[in-house]
Amino acid sequence: MKSSSSLLKKLSLVVKRRPVLIFSLIVILGLLTLTFLGELLAPYDPLGVDLPGKLQSPSMTHLMGTDDMGRDVLSRIMAGTRLSTATIAVIMSSSLLIGILVGTLAGYLGGRFDEGLMRLTEVFLAFPGLILALAIAAALGPSLINAMLAISIVWWPWYARMVRGQVLAVKQNQYVEAARAMGASGFRIAVRHILPNCMMPVIIQASMDMGSALVTTAGLSFIGLGAQAPTPEWGSMVGVGRRYLLSAWWISTFPGLAIFITILGLNLLGDTLQDILWSRHE
Repeated sequence: MKSSSSLLKKLSLVVKRRPVLIFSLIVILGLLTLTFLGELLAPYDPLGVDLPGKLQSPSMTHLMGTDDMGRDVLSRIMAGTRLSTATIAVIMSSSLLIGILVGTLAGYLGGRFDEGLMRLTEVFLAFPGLILALAIAAALGPSLINAMLAISIVWWPWYARMVRGQVLAVKQNQYVEAARAMGASGFRIAVRHILPNCMMPVIIQASMDMGSALVTTAGLSFIGLGAQAPTPEWGSMVGVGRRYLLSAWWISTFPGLAIFITILGLNLLGDTLQDILWSRHE
């Protein structure tokens, strides 16, 4: 009870010091709501084609207008929220899983094992992340799954290197030596004593990377390497609308605003989480 009340007190202090947290929480709540209820709340069928009603400007009938196939832009944005949140979840979870596993093994085992894993990591880090993701996505073929796979392959080395550094520092502590002297297995030491004390920087970095995961996936969809039409994915919608920027600006503008607001909310949440975790650490 005391720790929870202390955490709530620190959270209230963070809210007073950073009122933008309220905006971030509203964005996150909206994302979660639309993730589960977006298609149900959408006023129109996000995949429904209505050629006579194409390229209608925003009005009371279609609040964000219609696209080149007569589909309601607002409904497609609402339905596409599920894809956006799923994209973030898949990329972050797979990158963290591989990165934590590789970093922990390299840092704990050391020696040639460490050297081999770090050389492999450096091979991926030698290339610009976005260029490598583009190459992998192009080689695998245009689809949202392949785009997420490409980004995950590019991102895991950053977490591996971070976790390795933390493991190297933590495994020198006396409580690790004590656990080893008591006969604890290497797996138990790594899972129970080392990893929990390495995760705070990783959690902070992951919270800051969620927005980047979304914008990178949207970028691949924008150039045709991610989600394919008629999938209601925000980056793909912006890509379709670029052909009509002068005559139907709303097709690209509103999905772009959805991406912007989501990234802003996620980044503000990451900043706040960093403040809370570091304050608890201090």
